[in-house]
Amino acid sequence: MSNIINTQNAPAPIGPYSQAVAAGNMVFVSGQIPANPATGELVMDTIEAQTTQVMENLKAILTAAGLDFSAVVKTSIFLKDMGTFTQVNEVYGSYFTGNFPARETVQVAALPKNVDVEISVIAYKG
Repeated sequence: MSNIINTQNAPAPIGPYSQAVAAGNMVFVSGQIPANPATGELVMDTIEAQTTQVMENLKAILTAAGLDFSAVVKTSIFLKDMGTFTQVNEVYGSYFTGNFPARETVQVAALPKNVDVEISVIAYKG
């Protein structure tokens, strides 16, 4: 049994997918890009601003699922340029306290809408 999670506080999907799906005690949040849900515009000023918008989008979806970042057990970070890793990591890390989730960070050739960062998470409803 699975439940679809959608919120207007995060960008609407740009393809045939849901913002998140809850399956049992697990919540799988689709990759988020730095789109401002209020305006639909991309936040492209700096990699820090992009990462902050991505994390705020993830936060909104987790909140809609009744969770916060403490429930995240796994993240995947996709970067267009691994040279931005330090800046992305600093912003990303500021959203977590205590135990950090498992994670991989990879450089990719391109991301949707030509953004520089996309992050997805998996959370556990314990």
